[in-house]
Amino acid sequence: MGSSKLHQNDANCVWVDGPIIAGAGPSGLATSACLTQQGVPSLILEKSDCLASLWQLRTYDRLKLHLPKQFCELPLLGFPHNFPKYPNKHQFISYLESYAGHFSIQPRFNQAVQNADYDHILGFWRVKTQDSEYISRWLIVATGEHAEPVIPDIPGINKFNGSVVHTSSYKSGSEFKNQRVLVIGCGNSGMEVSLDLCRYNAIPHMVVRNTVHVLPREMFGFSTFGIAMALIKWFPLWLVDKFLLLVANFILGNTDQVGLRRPKAGPIELKNVTGKTPVLDVGALSQIKSGEIKVMEGVKEITGNGAKFMDGQEKEIDSIILATGYKSNVPTWLKGCDFFNKDGMPKTPFPNGWKAEKGLYTVGFTRRGLLGTASDAVKIARDIAQQWRPNNSCSNSHVILLKET
Repeated sequence: MGSSKLHQNDANCVWVDGPIIAGAGPSGLATSACLTQQGVPSLILEKSDCLASLWQLRTYDRLKLHLPKQFCELPLLGFPHNFPKYPNKHQFISYLESYAGHFSIQPRFNQAVQNADYDHILGFWRVKTQDSEYISRWLIVATGEHAEPVIPDIPGINKFNGSVVHTSSYKSGSEFKNQRVLVIGCGNSGMEVSLDLCRYNAIPHMVVRNTVHVLPREMFGFSTFGIAMALIKWFPLWLVDKFLLLVANFILGNTDQVGLRRPKAGPIELKNVTGKTPVLDVGALSQIKSGEIKVMEGVKEITGNGAKFMDGQEKEIDSIILATGYKSNVPTWLKGCDFFNKDGMPKTPFPNGWKAEKGLYTVGFTRRGLLGTASDAVKIARDIAQQWRPNNSCSNSHVILLKET
């Protein structure tokens, strides 16, 4: 079934039989597939010209899934058996394209949602793109937590003579060969970009502004995440956190000694409360210990040819890479709704943040990765299926009426 039947009275106004889904990333695809299984059509509106634009257009070449593939599968269709334990970027994109084909999902590309609001008089959602208005009983927000890059306001950065790029534009360390590079941010992206730079004889200076948990990607041959998920079923969270840190210190050593101070809260507790993901080390820590990656304190100021740091140091720098993450963009286009906070995240915490009122749903905002996405997609599809009736489609005259109102 996949795509919803459309009723169009002119080039600008379209009635959608099923839900409108904003975003053709993994969250939007998963929800569309689950709706299809329930016999409910849907229409995905995607601002770019491809599926999973974050993965296709804004990720670096060496990226792999941080978790084993069984924790990253979308509902109803798993990864091919011949994929490795940690699929790379291109394999994951291939999986998503196959997923869309399997469920006959055909998004409308180059449709950037500019405004969406609920018509209280008629009881429908009006979703406007740059050239059309789509109308439906249901709206599913699937633009996710990583819709736009976070660009911090750093004193003096406009004076810098070298290049400044966000990791969303970074592809490979080959572009920075033999350069002194300031990497601002020490999450998974900052760590991996710094490691990638080392492979091209660049000299990364990685800024660590806050505390950070670094864990080995695997413990005793098993996924650290998998071990944590298994233990949490039987033991209290604090005990699981204590175990993870004990083993991490045994495998990695005391990270405080290399400038990576751990938070007081454990890694799982911190993730649940703040959404901050622990770094799963894939080799960067050894480069930090050897001095290939230089850990720096917070930036005080950027100068024309370098940076001044909070501890008084000053370094000459050729390029700056902002590994400062992403943010939701929901507040910029979803109007008249108080379900989201100012940061574009649902106010209702997981696991109940998937459903709002008046036919509004959210998927991909759990701060729990693709597992959270899969859980929400299944719930949303079941809930809408209970409301769905095959005869609920509107005629073209209804669309004209809505347009004129």
